[in-house]
Amino acid sequence: MAEVVGGALLSVVLDALFQKMNREVLDFFRRRKLDDGSLRKLKIALESVNAVVEDAEEKELTNPAVKKWLDDLKDAVFDAQDILDEIDTEIQIRKLGAEFQSTPRKVRYMVSTFLNPFFKQIQRKMEEVFDRLEYLAKNNNFLGLRVGVGGGESSERLPTTSLVAEAGIFGRDNDKEEIINLLLSHDASGGEMRVIGIVGMAGIGKTTLAQLIYNDRRVREHFDLEAWVYVSHEFDVFSVTKTILEAVTSSTCDIKDLNRLQVTLKEKLMGKKFLLVLDDVWNKNYIDWEILSKPFKFGEQGSSVIVTTRDNDVASAVRSSGTHCLKRLSEDDCWSVFANHALHNGNPELEAVGRQIVKKCEGLPLASKAIGALLWSKLDVDDWDKILNSEIWDLPIDETHILPSLRLSYKYLPSHLKPCFAYCSILPKGYAFEKDRLVFLWMAEGFLQELKNKTMEEVGNDYFLDLVSRSLFQQSSGDKSCFVMHDLVNDLAKFVSGQFIFRLEGVSFHGIVNKARHLSYFRTRFDNFKKFEGLFEVKRLRTFLPLEFSILDNNLSKKVPDVLLPKLRCLRVLSLSHYENLANLPDSIGKIKQLRYLDISFTAVKSLPNSVCKLINLQTLNLSWCNNLVGLPRDMRKLINLRHLDITRTDILEMPIQLGSLRSLQTLTKFIISSRNGSCIGELGKLTNLRGKLAILNLQNVVSSIDVADAGLKDKKHIEELMLEWKAGIVVLESQRTILDSLQPHSNLKILTINNYGGQSFPDWVGHDSFFNMVSLHLNKCKFCCNLPSLGQLPSLQNLSIVEFDQVIRVGPGFYGSGSSSIRPFKALKVLKFELMLKWEEWFAFGAENEGEAFPILQELYIHDCPKLARRLPIHLPSLAKLEITKCPLLVSSVPMFPAICQLNLTRCNEVLLKELPTRIQVLKVGGFDALDSQANIMMGPSSSLQELEVSDCSSFVSLSKGDLASTLKSLIIRNCGILELPMYPIFSFLKKLYLYDIYDSLKSVPLDLFPKLCNIYIFGCRNLESLTVSEEHRHDLMTLQIQIIDCPCFVSFPKGGLRAPNLTLLWVWNCGSLRSLPDKMHMFLPSLEDLQIVDCAKVELFPEGGLPSNLKSVSIVDCDNLVARRMEWGLQKVPFLRSLFICGEKGDAKSFPEVGLLPTNLTSLQIMNFPNMKSLDKKGVQHLASLKELRIDNCPMLKYMPEESLPASVSVLLINNCPLLKKQLHKKKGKEWLKIAHVHLIMIDDELIE
Repeated sequence: MAEVVGGALLSVVLDALFQKMNREVLDFFRRRKLDDGSLRKLKIALESVNAVVEDAEEKELTNPAVKKWLDDLKDAVFDAQDILDEIDTEIQIRKLGAEFQSTPRKVRYMVSTFLNPFFKQIQRKMEEVFDRLEYLAKNNNFLGLRVGVGGGESSERLPTTSLVAEAGIFGRDNDKEEIINLLLSHDASGGEMRVIGIVGMAGIGKTTLAQLIYNDRRVREHFDLEAWVYVSHEFDVFSVTKTILEAVTSSTCDIKDLNRLQVTLKEKLMGKKFLLVLDDVWNKNYIDWEILSKPFKFGEQGSSVIVTTRDNDVASAVRSSGTHCLKRLSEDDCWSVFANHALHNGNPELEAVGRQIVKKCEGLPLASKAIGALLWSKLDVDDWDKILNSEIWDLPIDETHILPSLRLSYKYLPSHLKPCFAYCSILPKGYAFEKDRLVFLWMAEGFLQELKNKTMEEVGNDYFLDLVSRSLFQQSSGDKSCFVMHDLVNDLAKFVSGQFIFRLEGVSFHGIVNKARHLSYFRTRFDNFKKFEGLFEVKRLRTFLPLEFSILDNNLSKKVPDVLLPKLRCLRVLSLSHYENLANLPDSIGKIKQLRYLDISFTAVKSLPNSVCKLINLQTLNLSWCNNLVGLPRDMRKLINLRHLDITRTDILEMPIQLGSLRSLQTLTKFIISSRNGSCIGELGKLTNLRGKLAILNLQNVVSSIDVADAGLKDKKHIEELMLEWKAGIVVLESQRTILDSLQPHSNLKILTINNYGGQSFPDWVGHDSFFNMVSLHLNKCKFCCNLPSLGQLPSLQNLSIVEFDQVIRVGPGFYGSGSSSIRPFKALKVLKFELMLKWEEWFAFGAENEGEAFPILQELYIHDCPKLARRLPIHLPSLAKLEITKCPLLVSSVPMFPAICQLNLTRCNEVLLKELPTRIQVLKVGGFDALDSQANIMMGPSSSLQELEVSDCSSFVSLSKGDLASTLKSLIIRNCGILELPMYPIFSFLKKLYLYDIYDSLKSVPLDLFPKLCNIYIFGCRNLESLTVSEEHRHDLMTLQIQIIDCPCFVSFPKGGLRAPNLTLLWVWNCGSLRSLPDKMHMFLPSLEDLQIVDCAKVELFPEGGLPSNLKSVSIVDCDNLVARRMEWGLQKVPFLRSLFICGEKGDAKSFPEVGLLPTNLTSLQIMNFPNMKSLDKKGVQHLASLKELRIDNCPMLKYMPEESLPASVSVLLINNCPLLKKQLHKKKGKEWLKIAHVHLIMIDDELIE
């Protein structure tokens, strides 16, 4: 595709419009003898304004009148686009309708079209848009807009020079040294001229780093000649060569011939070791670079060129031998840059605001420097606050220069990338997005066009990678499969998209402008109808995109799909995913005819209305994780443009008929073969474009192997992951081998899973070395196979699991493959798993002489539930790092033979395996060994490298002897070891995590002073545990952060005198019926405690003297009758940071709750549960809760009345469950009780959202 650099964003849209108007649409009008005059007038009007849009986009930055004119023009153009899309859709509908009619009816169907009122309506719309365009065309003269102006060299950035003021530069020392070391070591490497690329986004400091390197004393002494050249976007080989020559000679040059110019430059460089810096290079044409660099090759060995660029493709084009990707500055370094330019002296108020401003800069030195300089003369903190709360685009352009620098990245984007980039402003700052999802959205919005040799998805993938290369997208530091935009890049996208993209950052869409075409918002727990009422004024919306803030407990008003969405007839993108209460789509969904992307994944949808099949433009239908969905609409075959159908994790029973009609389909995650109706497996053969993942299920229902052959899996070269599954529990059928043989996939396959195969052997293609791309193979529950297939010759196989092969007795030479092959068996395998091989007895090595040839890089080996496997494992596994063996009592392998082992899990195995364990093991898990105690010294020698130890189900494991534990041990888990005793001397000096589960006999106390560095203590089900203790001689502060004590019925006390844990943030005590009191002096000794939960501790009556720690934020008191009965003595008013309170279980006669003075004013969340006699909420007890946002009431059967007058005005969420009398009062949404809560934003009663 020819790359048009620069150009106006709107021109891209207009070009697409012209293409539509030149083809089928005109033919459609003429064939029906319709007046195409309106269409021609519309095209002429569009062409006239298109001539000046490039000049308008240049001037909109500084001229508000031009910006308004351009916005009005975009609005009209988008409306024109909608009209043409309507016509195009009507054409497709009529074609499809004609295909499904008999011949006589087909003729009548086509002839009657000109009488259809649709065309009259379209002509009226076209006239209205034409009038607007005509008006705008007349106005462009008054604005001084000129034809064909724009896109030339811009003055938005001054040329750079080599001079630098090093005193104001921070955080680049490591980058500088790394590149200087490359430059200085180049001589020793003996290579030709070295090219080093410095790549990074705008404003990150590429030029500054190059200046630092260029002026470094060591560099100046190392090179004979240095030259600095500012290249910029206008890359002309002649001009750049001339500039280099002038820089080298320090004189002007009047040579006008490129040959003479390059010969002269060659002579100047010959025999000299030179350093050339080419700053701000945009051109990525290799031919241009090859011509430019010819004279460079005559320099002395060790010569180097540094190229700074925003685009990684430029670094590739110049054949850089090393690309240095410049990262953002740390926050501290960014602050140093800012402070250097903003602060005269130490003003604490200004510094506090300044540090918040620096966070917004997100490590971008240009932004820190520019905003700092802007604030140099401003000493009033209010001025700094204004900057803090401003968008970067609101700042003075001529003073900051941030916008011009960033805008260049947009200005010089190829025209096809501009709408894709602008659309990304729909994503909030910091939002991590997936490549494929964004490409599907671009496709739905019409930004991608299919090319001769590339699908739209492949084109979109290229576009995406181009934006990554240009540093506009960056890989997420968290999830490596996702990408993010720097906040300032996000601001740039928002600026260029203007008011046409609306990103909700408040609580409702009131105030959204009617020009908006695309919107996004974060889902909340309860999105009620009020939030969306403002959208009734935005009827030309194209994108409705809720985003993930929390994927749990999202609920949506039923009125949104039922009432609002049918009004949004121009939608191209609609997502309702992750709304767990969404059970149905309305029939009116079929009226949104322009819809191309529909995502209802992770919802409770049970079925789709057949009207979905009217969405003839639909490209993407995501139904994944709709666990209640059991079927697809019968007319799915009519979705002729459908490209992606994701039905992962649905319970669909069969495929709709004639699925093979969906010739555009690329993604089909599952194909279910039915024994009744539905598509047969042969329909897959018609879906020639399938790619990605495919699971074929219920293969037992295949009638004929001919049908299987018709599926044509061997021809589907783009399928990367394939699952073949028969239903479990069927009897052995030898015909299944014939079927499996016919299911041979293309050799490009990467992942293969076969489940419940009932044949006695595998066809030859399974494991054939022609599958050179296969990296994972999973064979599960093939219970009738007597031998494993030959798999050792798969050259790229990395992950292999074999589960439930009930008839396999030996794994031998056949498993490794042909002995004559030159390929080492399993040469690429990293993970191998055998599980539930009930008859497996022997695992033979790969020949006595060649035992070390197999599994050369195997890193993880899992052998689970193989009760008859005897003798030993293959001896030579040189790379094995992790070994798990469970329920293999006859296996007697020697672990020391694995030199790289560092993780070992042995459960219910032969105790011989515990002997001579290597000291290099870092993670050790052992379980089910009755005689473990006799082996304890061997397991836990002090010289070992052990960091994590887990011991479970070892009834004889009594104690840990002095000197047994490694000094490196950080985590200790002991589970279900009945007679464990902890030693009374310190041997846990480095332990950070201690988990004790179900130690039910001997453990009576846990001496905390044995664990000086312990952070987390979790004690569960220790029936005889009585106390946590600290000896008198060790009364020092503990480092503990969290303590959980659960289901310990004999637990009585914490350490005498109090629990000294100043860093403790969480304390949970559940089901400890003997406990009488919490730790003494909590208010003093637990100053950091934030989360306190006391559950089912019936004997606790009061909090300790002195009350609760003041820093508490969340308190839960559940089923503690005595404690709840004395709630007025809790002293919650003395806990100023308490935000969340949960009280459950009041067994008294309280008729009203809460009492006056019980609750602190700062509460934001209150949950009341199991108050059997409560009839009303007390007005005086809640009226002062001015910060309360969420109130939840559960299981209060007598509750009938809300507080007199109303709930506090701050309450926005009210949840009521199992309160039948109150529900009856509120159900009709009228009356006195309803009026008390009518102001609440979100109300849910018994899990039903109340509008």
